[in-house]
Amino acid sequence: MTEQFDERELRKAYVRRRQTIVFSVVAAVMAVAVIVSSLFMFHVFGLGEQDSPVVKPNYGIQAPCAPADQDGNPAKYVDNSSVSIRVMNGTAFSGFAKAVGEALANRSFNVTSVGNYSTTSVERTTIYFGKNAIAEAYTLNSNFTDAILQMDDREDKLIDVVLGATFKDLQDKQNVPAAGANITNIEGCVAADQMTNVPKAAEHTAV
Repeated sequence: MTEQFDERELRKAYVRRRQTIVFSVVAAVMAVAVIVSSLFMFHVFGLGEQDSPVVKPNYGIQAPCAPADQDGNPAKYVDNSSVSIRVMNGTAFSGFAKAVGEALANRSFNVTSVGNYSTTSVERTTIYFGKNAIAEAYTLNSNFTDAILQMDDREDKLIDVVLGATFKDLQDKQNVPAAGANITNIEGCVAADQMTNVPKAAEHTAV
């Protein structure tokens, strides 16, 4: 009887030891998991950090450099009143073009018309211009915070502004370069006569 009792006690002790070992291992694994997840959550030693997407110059669209004058001097931003623009709404927000057109007119741009673009799914505001209005396009672009400069095959000086969904507001006036200041060319720009496969301009009345 005593032997049976001792055997039962030994089995119970063995089971308790096994349980203690299992619980200890599980607790240790959970503790390690918590520590590791905390390292990633708080980016300790850079763990879990994701690189911010790099925004390419002009959002990856090739842009022309503003041409220097005959003496080789850098191109200058021009007076707003000498820039003729057509504002078009490329989104589903009614009255968008009218509101932005009025804001640009208040900055003395020559807004010739406002209207709707051929699609309402434009993502980013795009400024379309020809090779004869590069300085004017840079001048207009300096009033936007996230617009794309896109040269097309037009020969005249009318500039089209197609508003996209990412547009929030115009650049603060105090951050807009003054007329006569040297134009800051878009990084990676090329001479206009080296631009290839430029898109066809939208139908418009030449200016």
